[in-house]
Amino acid sequence: MSKTHRLLQLAREVLEAQQMQTDVLDLSLLTSEYGRQIHPCKACVSTAMPLCHWPCSCYPNHSLRQTGDWMNEIYERWVAAHGVILFTPTHWYQATSPLKLMIDRLVCADGGNPDPTSTHGKKPDEAKALELKGWNYPHHLAGRTYGVVVHGDVAGVESVRRNLCDWLDWIGLIDAGAQARLDRYIGYYDPYATSHEALDEDQAVQEEVRNVARAVARAVAQLRERRLVPADAGLSRPRPK
Repeated sequence: MSKTHRLLQLAREVLEAQQMQTDVLDLSLLTSEYGRQIHPCKACVSTAMPLCHWPCSCYPNHSLRQTGDWMNEIYERWVAAHGVILFTPTHWYQATSPLKLMIDRLVCADGGNPDPTSTHGKKPDEAKALELKGWNYPHHLAGRTYGVVVHGDVAGVESVRRNLCDWLDWIGLIDAGAQARLDRYIGYYDPYATSHEALDEDQAVQEEVRNVARAVARAVAQLRERRLVPADAGLSRPRPK
């Protein structure tokens, strides 16, 4: 069992105690379950935003045996969520590769084209014409609330937490407050072999993770009551891209 999974369970217990339904998307299944796939982003958006469809239509690609794309299910789970908490360890100053795969494939949530027929599939010239005509870059996941928990043992947790929060802000999610954005070292420079014991002893970080869940739960309640409104709501963006 990973430390990330243990931290997630602390948050889950808090949420379920408040009668909130939880859905754990365990991206580590990419490393342990036969046939589980998240295919890489093809960067259609770099040609023209309307060429990037919401949800992504790049797969399956049977000619390259790129089938069984897990993202088909993951998009639905993001849409269904009122709040999201990301948990990740730090791998070489970065988020884990499964998490990064999902994030890249969620580029279509930020401005993606909900009508593939408007580009007759993947016709670049038609997509470019649509963007140049005036594209509104719709935020398909905007308005949900979020928390982030990043942990590590030596370095890099701050930059990973900032990157994840910046990304979630960019696609229109609303943070649940300062205590919902957590980065911590567990067993700082101690042996890996005793890292779970270090987590057992660190009661403060356990409570901080529970606070992330409590903050997100409060934000979800406000969202459902239509009271969760960011201070900059209604301001037009001079650079919508």
